[in-house]
Amino acid sequence: MFASWGLSLARWRWAVLVLSFAAVAAAGVWGPGVVERLTSGGFDDPGSPATVAEQRIVDTVGRQDTDIVALYSSPTLTVDDPAFRTAVEGALATLPAADVSQVVTYWSSGADVFVSADRHSTYAAVRLADETRAGRSDVYAEVADGLRATDPQVTTALGGNAAIDAQISTQVGEDLARAESLSAPILVVLLLVVFGSAVAAGLPLLIGAFTVLGSFVAVRLITEVTEVSVFAINIITILGLGLSIDYALFVVSRFREQIRAGQDVPEALATTMATAGRTVAFSAVTVAVSMTGLLLFPQVFLRSMGFGGIAAVVVAAVTSLTVLPALLAVLGRRVDALRIRLPRTLTGALAARRARRATAGAAHTGGWERLARSVMRRPVLWAGAVVAVLAVLGSPFLHVEFGGIDARALPEGAQGRVVAEALDRDFAGVDTTPIDVLVEGADDAALASFSAAVAGVDGVTGVRPVAARDGATLLAVGYTGGAVEATAREAVTAIRALPAPAGATVDVGGVSAQQVDLRASIARTLPWMALLVVTATFLLLFLAFGSLVLPLKAVVMNVLSLGAAFGVVTWIFQDGNLSGLLGFTSTGTVETTQPILMLAILFGLSMDYEVFLLSRIREEWDATGDNTAAVAAGLQRTGRIITSAALLLVVVIAAFSTSGITFIKLIGVGMAVAIVVDATVVRALLVPATMRLLGRANWWAPAPMVRWWERYGVRESDGPVPARRSAGVSAAPEPAPEPVA
Repeated sequence: MFASWGLSLARWRWAVLVLSFAAVAAAGVWGPGVVERLTSGGFDDPGSPATVAEQRIVDTVGRQDTDIVALYSSPTLTVDDPAFRTAVEGALATLPAADVSQVVTYWSSGADVFVSADRHSTYAAVRLADETRAGRSDVYAEVADGLRATDPQVTTALGGNAAIDAQISTQVGEDLARAESLSAPILVVLLLVVFGSAVAAGLPLLIGAFTVLGSFVAVRLITEVTEVSVFAINIITILGLGLSIDYALFVVSRFREQIRAGQDVPEALATTMATAGRTVAFSAVTVAVSMTGLLLFPQVFLRSMGFGGIAAVVVAAVTSLTVLPALLAVLGRRVDALRIRLPRTLTGALAARRARRATAGAAHTGGWERLARSVMRRPVLWAGAVVAVLAVLGSPFLHVEFGGIDARALPEGAQGRVVAEALDRDFAGVDTTPIDVLVEGADDAALASFSAAVAGVDGVTGVRPVAARDGATLLAVGYTGGAVEATAREAVTAIRALPAPAGATVDVGGVSAQQVDLRASIARTLPWMALLVVTATFLLLFLAFGSLVLPLKAVVMNVLSLGAAFGVVTWIFQDGNLSGLLGFTSTGTVETTQPILMLAILFGLSMDYEVFLLSRIREEWDATGDNTAAVAAGLQRTGRIITSAALLLVVVIAAFSTSGITFIKLIGVGMAVAIVVDATVVRALLVPATMRLLGRANWWAPAPMVRWWERYGVRESDGPVPARRSAGVSAAPEPAPEPVA
């Protein structure tokens, strides 16, 4: 099937390219408009008790949230000076009444909670009229400038949910531009080094650009039917650019290999599609299945990452299996044109190395082959050492504490963070994110008794009624610590456990309640995601290789790689190590959704390299029936390509570690660590060791499943399956490994 596809692309190459470039031109015009259709936030479960409570509050007493906190400060004036008051109230008076439903200040309320301890700062609590979060973000952009104090002696900083949402969206755009500017020149240099040809090096970059634009179009179409978060842009860039470069590297490298082996262009393209093309297709399906697991979660943020990831993977695979082969068909042997001239001393060293290989007279005498054979001589020692190292790296994850996102996720100096820190530091008793408790149907005595019970909960600092209408009363509950910290979550759980007044109902909402429900939602959904991803991956690998052992081994190795990455992330971002170097503020927790996102992405990416390596090992196994020789030859032929692909992907991903948003930085660091570990330690050491220990059992499956696979499985080539692949048929005996000591 794949070979026939390669021949068809060689025949219709010009038609494919004309249609492809026309589609990309249209995507370049229409695709970038997706950014305007994306929303911020999306970390809440729409069906959670907290979300239901917030809707009940809106329906009964009206929305009571503070959307914007405008902080006004002056080094010379105090709130008692008329000039200070005039500067603030003069600005607030210009706000359009249609957009703003309420503004509360020190002067309108007389409450000292609005004044800092030194009386040089105050804040205005602004509630916007729009009922939707996306709508409030739009309104914020329109009213932000009007909130600025009219006197230059008074400075203004804007915080609150609407402001932070807008600032995060802006920061995402800045981070994306910075990541691209940092990674692009490094990618160009590395591709030139890997390919040694400007033409060959340019192909992955071209396919990457096609993929990103095509993914923007796909996500824009998705926004027509559902809400998508702005963070989908980050995942499109990471996976779209990274995977398209990976896939192009695999395809171009195999095509060049076949051309150098003497095949003509159509034949080389057919072989490339039957081998590397098949591997790319299986890899893409595996990564897409992993990202599909995110669609099981109700949170818009996670589903958006799933949508963006699936779009990026599918478009990367389609372009790598259509546009790229068509380009190779046109270029033919000119794919090696514009060779990069190396320094004469390096050229001489490479020539000497090639001469030594030719003199050796062996098919596989490279460093990767020697490494594989060295590992397979002492497989127990190497496997034990690698597992021990991965266990040490993963050990910090044993004490992980999950938490939420607050203003500290923004970089230092960001207005939303400045406001939040000033309120905590300079204002006594201020609480812009209380626990909301709505009591319906209680008389005054029952309400007073219930309020007293709430006030007695550990961590609660105060209870006050803030709104009442038609038998419904909203209580604002203060607490110690931050809204996403453990004390607040424990208070929510305790309040929910209190018996409601007789004949009344109680709903608990607010930021802290949303955090409690987020954790519960993830705990409910995660097992189903894991079941889907592992089962689908297992089935795909069986279809590819006809073995039950290889899929199981691949899953175990992925778990080890992921555990190491999670441990490093915990050590850095929860424990605060390297915070100065990486430029973030540790909150003492790991944001709850980030390990889920890392699991989905990294499980798929790890399988990417696993499929590529095992596909080449399988080729050698079918040709020789010698497991040890197949592993050594497979690693020799793929080791350089896998490490090069991993290095290129790490460059793309690591650029996001420069993000000003902490949880995006966490993703960049965690994924970079995982890919380095997986592509080097796991693939170069643990895979050969375990393949040697298992021997011919690597390829085992029950006889009925082998017969089914021989009929329906997707094979590496269109040739017959060797008889030795059938269950119960022996191949050449495996030499015994050397003892550990």
